[in-house]
Amino acid sequence: MPAKISTNPEIAQLQSNSLANLVQREIERMILDGSLPSGAKLTEATLADQIGVSRGPVREAFRMLEEAGLVRTEKNRGVFVRDVPIEEALEIFEVRAVMDLYVGRKLAQGITPTEVRELRQLVEAMEQAVKSDNAHDYHRFNLKFHDRLLELAGNGKLLATYRRLVNELSLFRRQNLTAESMTVYSREHRQIVKAIAAGDPEAAGQAMYQHVMNSRERTLRNYEQKQAAARMLLGKPAAAVEA
Repeated sequence: MPAKISTNPEIAQLQSNSLANLVQREIERMILDGSLPSGAKLTEATLADQIGVSRGPVREAFRMLEEAGLVRTEKNRGVFVRDVPIEEALEIFEVRAVMDLYVGRKLAQGITPTEVRELRQLVEAMEQAVKSDNAHDYHRFNLKFHDRLLELAGNGKLLATYRRLVNELSLFRRQNLTAESMTVYSREHRQIVKAIAAGDPEAAGQAMYQHVMNSRERTLRNYEQKQAAARMLLGKPAAAVEA
């Protein structure tokens, strides 16, 4: 049943805004966990029924998701989950790498023992997910780990920009998660925390920078392999794809 909205105009506005935020978070979750894949068309009525709200909050949620870089609106066609081109994804990785270089340096200069313990607990949670071969949990803790690193840096503008970039990359990043890659990523995460905890700004910055650039190279390699496989299915030579 759709949520009941108060007849008081001010309260009704607050309820509507709050409901739209909840709907936005639920649709975002479905996009990030792959339930709504890249390129999928989003229908107000279908999502409203699925979530149990009226169409108004869904419409407002679409607007917020577009601002966050997760969906796009096409005139006379509707709303679609964004399909980020490989060229744009590679550029986003490069921007993230530079941001993380700064974050690593800053955290190494002022992180507290309590914060280090928190980061280590997240690394341990990811390592447990690797042992269980649970890519879903790994992805969830991985997002939390990197987001927490940015939060601890204490720069709100940087964090907001980072979160948008992460959203745009989310589908590519999930495709990179294999048992082998998760093991490599976990090793890199532990090295990042070790360098930050040691108070070594240069090592911490470089560890975070290289971690992102390694992910960039893995993304490009996976993309080229998929393009080559698609060419093979079409009976064409499996030549390397220009990125």
